[in-house]
Amino acid sequence: MKYNYELESAVELIQSGKAKLVCIQLPDGLKTEATKIADELEKRTDAKIFIWLDSCFGACDIPTELKNLKIDLLLQFGHNKWPFWKNKIIEV
Repeated sequence: MKYNYELESAVELIQSGKAKLVCIQLPDGLKTEATKIADELEKRTDAKIFIWLDSCFGACDIPTELKNLKIDLLLQFGHNKWPFWKNKIIEV
């Protein structure tokens, strides 16, 4: 992988939240790396990783359909940090 996906942080979030079903959401330019990211996260956690392949236009583009799949955690990749959004997790 040629980018830093901050997988350590992702692993910590998954483990600290005891997430079993995790969805990763990536912008189009990073979707080619989705299976590599999912495989690495599954290898390092007890979670099953789903890849969201629909649109991803930013942090406001939260797939509400995930509620039906009982996803524990949504991880969005490729976005800038929100300076006012420290350590907050949204329930989907």
